[in-house]
Amino acid sequence: MTVASEKANYAQGVLVFNITPTQHFALGTLKVREIVPYKPLHALPNSHATVKGAMEMRGKTIPVLDLAAAVGYASLTDEQMKACVIIVTDCQRKTIGFLVHSIEKIMEFNWREVKKPPKSLGSNAFITGICEVENELIQMVDLEYVMSNVFPEDDSEKHAVLTDIQREQLKPLNILLVDDSMVARKQLTDALSHMNVPFKVTENGHDALTIMQTEAANGTPIDLLVSDIEMPGLDGYELAFEVRDKPELAGAYIVLHSSLSSDISVSQATQVGANEALTKFNVQELIASMLRGAEFKVGLSA
Repeated sequence: MTVASEKANYAQGVLVFNITPTQHFALGTLKVREIVPYKPLHALPNSHATVKGAMEMRGKTIPVLDLAAAVGYASLTDEQMKACVIIVTDCQRKTIGFLVHSIEKIMEFNWREVKKPPKSLGSNAFITGICEVENELIQMVDLEYVMSNVFPEDDSEKHAVLTDIQREQLKPLNILLVDDSMVARKQLTDALSHMNVPFKVTENGHDALTIMQTEAANGTPIDLLVSDIEMPGLDGYELAFEVRDKPELAGAYIVLHSSLSSDISVSQATQVGANEALTKFNVQELIASMLRGAEFKVGLSA
């Protein structure tokens, strides 16, 4: 495979908004489809308590959530909702609207400056990192976590079906999983644990690169790298580029995946040397790509 000579040409800014009049949070702009003023919502029977209703947009029905309630703050009243703004997002093959108090700004941002959330926030934190914007600390919302609570995954969709032969193809591989979202990491690790396939896992690109270098130095290089694209710090594109740029790591089969339903992010993956790119999360598609990685590694050693 030809190694990419430059990183994928893309830019992700940050959307800063208020969940309450005083609580500031942010999203990467790649997840934001558009921002629209509040409009009357149609009731959605039997929906989650945080789903305030649905709106029609270009012939499509879009559920609208109260983001404050979804992350543990007080629910919006009917009067408060009328003054809100709706952020329409594209994440995990779903188009969802989130009610927020107001939009602060959209700005360029250096994602390498995002820091891990403090451990004091606990295991159920709904943020993926902390960034500083104009001398103010802003929390980055983990949309996967929010959506997993509102739209729980069907148990039948969590596990892939493998033959014994396919399982044995995967088990010898040194597999590394990388994702900054706690929910996405759990989805990935649950899928492989259910199949009794060993793996390593980490939450950011910097640690992933360190693990790969350590494994290579120990004579057990990573065979299969499965990484999120939209990560703070060293994102999936940059991680793939760094791996392909280092001869001792470059033999890894790289699968990049994105929570964005758009083809834009995944189509850029080949520019940085990835073998495949997927829209997460469909476990059967992911395992199929990993099996192709196993076949690729066998082909190299033949």
